[in-house]
Amino acid sequence: MPRNLSSYMIQTTPQCPDRCHCAWDTFTVVCSDAGLREIPERIPPETDLYLSDNRIDSLSTGALRNLGPKLPKTRLFHNPWHCDCTLQELMETLNLEAETVNEIICKSSVRGVGEGSRWEDPGSQGEHAGQPLAKLLDSGVNFCSLQRKTTDVAMLVTMFVWFFMVIVYVVYYVRQNQAEARRHLEYLKSLPSPRKTPTETDTLSTGF
Repeated sequence: MPRNLSSYMIQTTPQCPDRCHCAWDTFTVVCSDAGLREIPERIPPETDLYLSDNRIDSLSTGALRNLGPKLPKTRLFHNPWHCDCTLQELMETLNLEAETVNEIICKSSVRGVGEGSRWEDPGSQGEHAGQPLAKLLDSGVNFCSLQRKTTDVAMLVTMFVWFFMVIVYVVYYVRQNQAEARRHLEYLKSLPSPRKTPTETDTLSTGF
């Protein structure tokens, strides 16, 4: 029995995650075909973990770190993996077996510039869909670079739209003020001219 797992089991009795089957005598947790969307919690360290045939498309930071510095056998195949910068960085930092890494096939991938949003066209899942993540990384594909470029373009488009809206508002505001000024001027012109009030001198002069 591994030393870390022995200490863990002495301190507390492991609780099997929901929808999983656990065999603590062989240090195995089987969560295959359980409809999971994320890695179960409360997995003891140095445990073989089977997660195949689920709906997991990404791994959160630290999702597998509680299994120990050297990860045991972990099965991740037949999941709809979305290959992006987060998954790439995790694969580069986690000490996974080569067989486990090769099991991660991209169901979809982060879009490059001009490919549109991940959710715009469900039928189009990115140019790297259907390819092993390890093979893509070995060939020089950098999802973090693609993601940054896409983010930069999105920011530029957002800034352009914002600037355009400001210009439209300023033009509208100026025209509204000009129209209001013209209406006010026309109103003043339409008022009758005030009659001249006779002064006392005029009254006296008309009396002689």
